[in-house]
Amino acid sequence: MIEKNTPTQFDINNLVENRWSPRTFASTPISETQVKTLLEAGRWAPSSSNMQPWRIIWGIKGTQMYDRIFNCLDDFNRGWAGNAQVLWINAFKKTMNDSDKENFHALHDLGLFMGNVCSQAQHMGLAVHQMAGVQHKKAHQEFRFTDDYHVATAVAFGYYGGDVSDLPEDLRKEETKKERERKTQDEFAFNGNFNSNKQ
Repeated sequence: MIEKNTPTQFDINNLVENRWSPRTFASTPISETQVKTLLEAGRWAPSSSNMQPWRIIWGIKGTQMYDRIFNCLDDFNRGWAGNAQVLWINAFKKTMNDSDKENFHALHDLGLFMGNVCSQAQHMGLAVHQMAGVQHKKAHQEFRFTDDYHVATAVAFGYYGGDVSDLPEDLRKEETKKERERKTQDEFAFNGNFNSNKQ
């Protein structure tokens, strides 16, 4: 199994430190109970006015739902995501409850939902890879979302592991890099005015 080094500047929770987003997964199945455990963790995420605007479409490998989700991924992600044991689509309600007023915080709240899901998955030994590369309009139509919903992302789940040689050649180098990278805190956090030079 590929191991990654996370060069943290401060001690952090090991669920956060050890999480990363692989494109290969072990062949070990994920059960419906495990999927619902992930959803339950997400369910208790905070949201603006407790509106919980997230909506999730999920499927387990070997089912028609999985295939329908897979077929909504873009070409790049279809090149590797088929070895995931679970796929799902994330969407959010764009408007406030019982109102046409825009919910400006809905995408933020979906992110909080997924933060809970990622921590729960790591606790369960599961890896998560979130994908922007989803055919949003196709998924919107495929799963019959109404106009007040927006399809945002797709997600692949599986146990850490798998064979890197199964990946397209251009992705193997990225997958096997040992050192994880992030911007330093002084590039994004300011104890004072925003610094536009820190990009």
